Amino acid sequence: MSPMRDAPDRALARPRPRLLAALVTVLALAAAGVAAGWSIRPPAARDAGAPPGEFSAGRAFQQVEAMASVPHPAGSAANDRVREQIIGVLRGLGLDPQVQDTVTEEGTRLSAGAGGIGMARVRNVVATIPGTAPTGRVFLVAHYDSVQTGPGANDDGAGVSTILEAVRALTTGPRLRNDVVVVLTDAEEACLCGAQAFVQQHPLARDGGVVLNFEARGSRGPVITFETSPDDNELIGVLAGAPKPVGTSFAVEVYRLLPNDTDFTAFRNAGFRGLNAAYIDGAANYHAPTDTPGEMDRDSLQQHGDNALALTRAFGGRDLNDLEARSDATYFPVPGMLAHYPSFLVWPIAVVALLAVCWLGAAARRRGYVTRKRLIGGFVLAVVPIALTPVLAQVLWLVITRIRPEYVVLPIDPYRPLWFRLAVVALSALILVVWYAILRRRLSPTALAVGGLGWLAVLGLVLAWFAPGGSYLAALPALAGAVFGRLAIALRGGWGSVLAIALGGAASMIVLLPLVVMFFPALGMQLAGAGALLVTLLGLALLPAIDLLHPEAGGQRAMAALRARRLGLLPTLLALAAVIGCTANGLRVDRFDEAHPVPTNLMYALDANTGQARWLSGESEPGEWTSQFVSGGEAPVTAAFPAFGADEFHSGPAAAIDFPAPLLTRISDTRGRADRILRLRLRPQRPVRFVALHVAADAGVTAASAGGRSIPVDREAGDGWGFGFVFHAPPAEGVEVILRVGNQGRIRYRAMDVSDGVSFVPGFRIRPADVGVMGSHSSDQLAIARTYDF
Repeated sequence: MSPMRDAPDRALARPRPRLLAALVTVLALAAAGVAAGWSIRPPAARDAGAPPGEFSAGRAFQQVEAMASVPHPAGSAANDRVREQIIGVLRGLGLDPQVQDTVTEEGTRLSAGAGGIGMARVRNVVATIPGTAPTGRVFLVAHYDSVQTGPGANDDGAGVSTILEAVRALTTGPRLRNDVVVVLTDAEEACLCGAQAFVQQHPLARDGGVVLNFEARGSRGPVITFETSPDDNELIGVLAGAPKPVGTSFAVEVYRLLPNDTDFTAFRNAGFRGLNAAYIDGAANYHAPTDTPGEMDRDSLQQHGDNALALTRAFGGRDLNDLEARSDATYFPVPGMLAHYPSFLVWPIAVVALLAVCWLGAAARRRGYVTRKRLIGGFVLAVVPIALTPVLAQVLWLVITRIRPEYVVLPIDPYRPLWFRLAVVALSALILVVWYAILRRRLSPTALAVGGLGWLAVLGLVLAWFAPGGSYLAALPALAGAVFGRLAIALRGGWGSVLAIALGGAASMIVLLPLVVMFFPALGMQLAGAGALLVTLLGLALLPAIDLLHPEAGGQRAMAALRARRLGLLPTLLALAAVIGCTANGLRVDRFDEAHPVPTNLMYALDANTGQARWLSGESEPGEWTSQFVSGGEAPVTAAFPAFGADEFHSGPAAAIDFPAPLLTRISDTRGRADRILRLRLRPQRPVRFVALHVAADAGVTAASAGGRSIPVDREAGDGWGFGFVFHAPPAEGVEVILRVGNQGRIRYRAMDVSDGVSFVPGFRIRPADVGVMGSHSSDQLAIARTYDF
């Protein structure tokens, strides 16, 4: 045991010259950061001249341009044209595409009709490449419809074009062992109805299989495998062999907590195995009019395609019965590969990480680096940046939205969020270095380093229990920091210790930095605190390296001590300058203009019984343009428009227009002793995107069907309305409805339909060039409702 010194003097590394050691360490960590960033960077796009057997983003992009010229929601003439284009491409490749034309209910509780069961007439495009000796089927899935507000170049022209180009490449080579089934779904945006129709009704879905779903929730960035079917260990093993696999099991854990679904949901719920992938940066273009081919990053499209083609060949060429697994995998990107291990290792790694940190603390105490009291103090006080940084990051975003209120209506991110993200990173660094500068002389650098690693280890255990796929993000940095920290002690603080600290920090950078880069666009600036928390965890893992940026924590006297304290302020001042500079530059760079308009939400709603019309807006704080039409507080409109459910809107008076309401007619009324059977027909009298019917709560609906499909009756719209449904892409002849009710008297019904476009309504004011339409399912829609009583 070495003789006890004043503990504040003792850091894990005490090299000479200190400045050179700091420079070397920073360069080493920067190199690790570059490598970590490269591990998730999309590959360069190949042009249309790429070899026939390879995926070409240039060729795929031609399909995007052909499909995504205008919005094409389910049931629209534009969507019919897109479907015919897809059929033509598949026929040109020698396939025999079929259209599954059917009616189905929603694939999830999330739908454009919050006040009723979502339904749709869907027309899925299905084609099969027969295998030579099938052991199962591989399904390539994407949706070809778009929202009504945008042309859908990325969502989901990217997925459709990826599949079409991958199929073209497959047809140039020998057939695979297993069947490959192309499923291009309809009405995903409306209610996930296309995928639901396929898994429930199509004969090719009866035996299950492996599904690869291709999506986009933005316009750029790495393609992330963010969702898997349960027990994914074998699937991840195959994914790891793709050309550019990017994903993290922590994303799977987080996604399960979010109110989001894709077509993959229907397949997963039906027992299919598979992977769900999307690129998610550039979310300001999500569902917006700016989701055009020109906004698509072709590098992201190339990554989608490279992985799609490789995974199809891998799954298509193997025995699919061997994919059975009984556990999930933990996986994350590292330079050159996707690291992965089975879930049974999660707890051992988390426990070992905690033991390793305890081992480091015991060794530091034995060698005189720190006292027990200071170790405890370091651990207790390390919670300060963990708790404080996310809160202040949210405060920073709140301040930014006060400076630029239009950001409030952006659902996820500004158009150009990079500088704001860097401001959050700088703020996280500022809080960490201020905390560190205050305490390093009082407790010692080693006490704070061990305390930070201790919290990482504890978090690794907590995540192992609640979110096993995320345990690695804390346990592995804690383990690496503890092992290399112990090595630094053994090497007695010289240049060998610097190397050990650099290696431990590099390991943490490689594990955590890709996660930071992925989670900023995943959760957006609206949840900036989440990204700040991850940055703080990385900072805690790097504390031994951060210490080298400060003067030695003790041993100076008089003027030397004063100079040391002044130098110790330098990291704080640099971080503060970075926060201010990045925020200011973000506000300068990210201005609204014609190419990046302020999103606005406005609807028109007419009650045909009273002739009363109103403007409605779902903006939480209506902007300058929207405020011309609506005012006052938010309130539900369920009584007049039950299809909107309990959603609240700002409203204002509007001029009534002479448009027909949907027609509800009674076909038959068969009465029994205890109930009656009503056959109705609901038919829109104009071209509409969807039609809805709600029945008064006192009708006592016990069973119902619409369009020939039985639907649940346990959901009530509220405000006097009970059972109801929202039917997307209704046929011209209308929808036949059959109700079993207990009420023998007269019954009230509320019929509503919705079309798109409100610019012709009297009183509408044209949007300025820098004001656009919000990417939502309700923007610029026109609703007409009427009550029937018979």
